[in-house]
Formats: sequence, structure tokens, C-alpha cells
Amino acid sequence: MIKLQIIGNLGKDCVVNTVNGKNVINFTVAHTEKYKDSQGNNQEKTTWVDCAYWTDRTGISPYLTKGKQVYVEGQPEVRTFTRQDGTSGASLSLRVREVQLLGGRGEAGSASAVSSAASGSSVPSPAEVSEPGDDLPF
Repeated sequence: MIKLQIIGNLGKDCVVNTVNGKNVINFTVAHTEKYKDSQGNNQEKTTWVDCAYWTDRTGISPYLTKGKQVYVEGQPEVRTFTRQDGTSGASLSLRVREVQLLGGRGEAGSASAVSSAASGSSVPSPAEVSEPGDDLPF
């Protein structure tokens, strides 16, 4: 068994398609790794992964928007291709088994609230959530 786990940010809003009567949510995740090279210079390397989530649970799609941080798990595939100039290329794609929203830039999202949204229940808007009173006995 080969399994790939990714934590990264969505590069653009997802797209929901229907192929042969089945729903697929397509999105791209970018994972950036920061490291120091042999000379001690700070470097960054970004890996882009094309994701295909074959599911009837398309209720998560409105939350899969550009910049959102996600955890994605599934089976990886490397696709090779020939560019217009004749050179070879390769891309990493993932057949998604699980996706969890972790938040977004400048957002402190909670995975539990998003997991319930993905399963079809509604998430209250910030106006509906009230802070508990200051009645603590200590």
C-alpha cells in the first residue's frame, strides 16, 4: 500500500465535475518546505499536488477555496508527459480518500467544526455563536 499525506494550502478554488455519473472535486494543494542549503542560505521549495476527490459528499466544496489550509490523504500517482518543446515532464497527483479543512491565512479554523460541515450538518455563523458569561466561580 502506498499512502501520501499532505498539509498545504489550496492554490485556487476547487472545481466540482461529474464524470460518468460520478462526482469528483478537483483541487490543487501547495506544500512549501523551508530549509537551509549547504552554504547556510534559507531556501524554500514548493511542491504542487493535483487532487481528485471522488465522492458523493460534495457539501465540502464551498469550503475548498484558494488559500485554505487542508490535510489531504490518499493514493499518489506520478504522471509523465511531453511538453510542446519535446522535453519530458512529470506531475504528482493524488486520488483523495480523506480531506480535512485546517483553516486559512489569517484564520484560526477548527477541524472539528469543518468536519461536521463536510458531513452535511450546518456550521453556525459567527453572529450565532455567543461567548459564555463571566460566571466562573474562580
